[in-house]
Amino acid sequence: MKKQPKLVVTLTLTVLIIALSACSAPTISISPSPTFIPTHTPIATPSFTPAPPPTPIGGGSGKIAVISSAGNGIEIYVMNADGSNPIQLTNDSTWDCCPSWSPDGTKIAFSSLRDGNREIYVMNADGSGQTNLTKNSNRDYDPSWSPDGTKIALISERDGNAEIYVMNADGSGLTRLTEEGKNCDQPAWSPDGTEIAFVAYPVPHAGEIYIMNTDGRNPIRLSSGAADSFPAWSPDGTKIAFVSSPGGNLEDIYVMDADGSNPIRLTNNSVPDFTPAWSPDGKKIAFESHREGYAEIYVMNADGSGETKLTNYKTATGGPAWSP
Repeated sequence: MKKQPKLVVTLTLTVLIIALSACSAPTISISPSPTFIPTHTPIATPSFTPAPPPTPIGGGSGKIAVISSAGNGIEIYVMNADGSNPIQLTNDSTWDCCPSWSPDGTKIAFSSLRDGNREIYVMNADGSGQTNLTKNSNRDYDPSWSPDGTKIALISERDGNAEIYVMNADGSGLTRLTEEGKNCDQPAWSPDGTEIAFVAYPVPHAGEIYIMNTDGRNPIRLSSGAADSFPAWSPDGTKIAFVSSPGGNLEDIYVMDADGSNPIRLTNNSVPDFTPAWSPDGKKIAFESHREGYAEIYVMNADGSGETKLTNYKTATGGPAWSP
């Protein structure tokens, strides 16, 4: 888990950060060596104004899903890649977050609190056909589609700890990948479908990024001791963007090679930057920044240059997920 930001934020922002930081992290230990055995019509655009960029910013085709408290609760929206035309997809007045696009761009998996505990739902890309996939009394969250669209990785606490599971895209065939007591978070499937990146917690608030085979075997630690989180693979699979707060500093966006080498800092702000998401062409990274006193969505070039603000919702907005 990431370190609590050293600033005063509003209650709404606190709720958003909780939504994005999906699990608690008690003191645990982890070794890099063991084997881990309501259908509806889309809601009309709310009354906020996106910030139009002065020139086209690129990023490839597709849209960006985000979460925002601009509506009645924490809801999921989708907007164009330049921040224009935001459309609200969920409207249950509770808490919906962690959108993950299917590889064909037709569906979005997400986590919802509408049933009283966190569950994994899936909906069509226009917000219709919202369906509960997990139907479990314990918390399930952080869905991540496999590149072939047949599987969804997730975090579940059904066995008492936050562990990584995988299930079929229809919710069947749930299988546990990580061992009891490892307290994991934020699984992210590699573009070639052979590995899953994730965060594990040797001590609270000190996440480390690992990769493992998709059957849970061969876990390898890529980062260590700097409160790292939110791993995101580049489309070509050669790099992983992530969030880090080394030395207790505020969170910034970094990128490293897929083997953990050559970490490079991309943002350097006096406020937290979170949740990097690559554009389909690998040229841009969307992210959440708190630089205006509340979270908004920004985009930058993959080398950290050319930061541009995409949203101007003036309320907690984050968790971008770029469609294929």
